[in-house]
Amino acid sequence: MEAQLLCTEGGRPAIRRAYRDSNLLNDRVLNALLRAEDRYLPAPNYFKCAQREIAPYMRRIVATWMLEVCEEQRCEEDVFPLAMNYMDRFLSVEPTKKSHLQLLGAACMYLASKLKETIPLTAEKLCIYTDNSVTATQLLQMELVVLNKLKWDLASVTPLDFIDHFLSQLSVRRENRPILRKHAQTFVALCATDVKFIASPPSMVAAGSLVAAVEGLQMKMAGNATMSQELIEQLAQTIRSDPDCLRACQEQIESLLETSLRQAQLQPNSGTMDTKSSCEGQDLSSTPTDVRDVRI
Repeated sequence: MEAQLLCTEGGRPAIRRAYRDSNLLNDRVLNALLRAEDRYLPAPNYFKCAQREIAPYMRRIVATWMLEVCEEQRCEEDVFPLAMNYMDRFLSVEPTKKSHLQLLGAACMYLASKLKETIPLTAEKLCIYTDNSVTATQLLQMELVVLNKLKWDLASVTPLDFIDHFLSQLSVRRENRPILRKHAQTFVALCATDVKFIASPPSMVAAGSLVAAVEGLQMKMAGNATMSQELIEQLAQTIRSDPDCLRACQEQIESLLETSLRQAQLQPNSGTMDTKSSCEGQDLSSTPTDVRDVRI
């Protein structure tokens, strides 16, 4: 029998994932998520009330770094928005030095990975992603600090928890759902990097992302062209919100996407992170050192 070789360069090997349980897509679970989401919202103005050294642009730099780490390591899609929720909730209650912000981001990814991954990220791997500016001991110590400040309540509700619920209620062709879900997931990740959505309820971000994805892809529902207003009214009723608020959220998401694309075109090689390849073929995102110096 010939041995089968698997290529695992450039990240972790493929991991077997559990299938999504369609039995959980019911009104009882959705209502439970809607009741719980406000409990996990960070303070909307923590930059003014709780933080003295940290500014919104610093959060964006670290968030971009965290997103690229999660993408390179092929983490579960829930890991990044969950890690950002931990970081925002922590910053809402604990004054933090700017030199500790990347350490905090690494600790939040570490915790989110433990909660969501079959094989979680290791402390050693995360330290390498910081260019070894953080030690494993410091990471583990920060992990305990975060757990203490969050009162060990890590089962946060994120926008991704709502996407499948909303999709199951829409008259979308089955073959179109995967790409629609993928685009909505991309919008959710983009929102997690922007401070404007810190205090937005996860259900609102999820609904706005789904509407933006449907309109952007010009999907067809029930054999007819999507009626934007009908879709917004349906989702607004589901999340018990005003349709105008949902429309405003959708437009804000689309504006954020346009801004991000414009910046990427103007400065394709000036991101906060670059990728280094070792002689063994291992890709590692470098640390955003500007966060430590805060001279950008």
